[in-house]
Amino acid sequence: MKVEIAKSESQLEEVFQVRKTVFVNEQHVPLEEEIDEFENQSTHFILYDGELPSGAGRFRVLDGVGKVERICVLKELRGKGAGREIMLAIEEFANNHSISNLKLNAQTYAIPFYEGLGYGIASEEFMDAGIPHKTMVKTLS
Repeated sequence: MKVEIAKSESQLEEVFQVRKTVFVNEQHVPLEEEIDEFENQSTHFILYDGELPSGAGRFRVLDGVGKVERICVLKELRGKGAGREIMLAIEEFANNHSISNLKLNAQTYAIPFYEGLGYGIASEEFMDAGIPHKTMVKTLS
């Protein structure tokens, strides 16, 4: 597995295809909510399993805080460290750009995954796209 920053139009399409598979097809998030107005302000990450696009995530900066968003992995690779690879790539990118405070909105079932990466819960539960979430934060060292 390897994670790359999406630099070409074809890689960006691969990012969107993985996200559509996970969020729109599996979780029934409306496409207009999944692909939003922040796509052009974000750095997109794509995880490859061999040559196959199998995971994705995006990163943007809001008021000096890094916002980790749209982390997803295709079913076949879940539980095999793919999500961790994406997160580590995003954190390395943030570190390299002097962004040490990160936040994300985790689907509640994924909270243990993010806690294992050092994120802590920073909000009460809220609904986003009909799915329960909590905000989580981490300070990079």
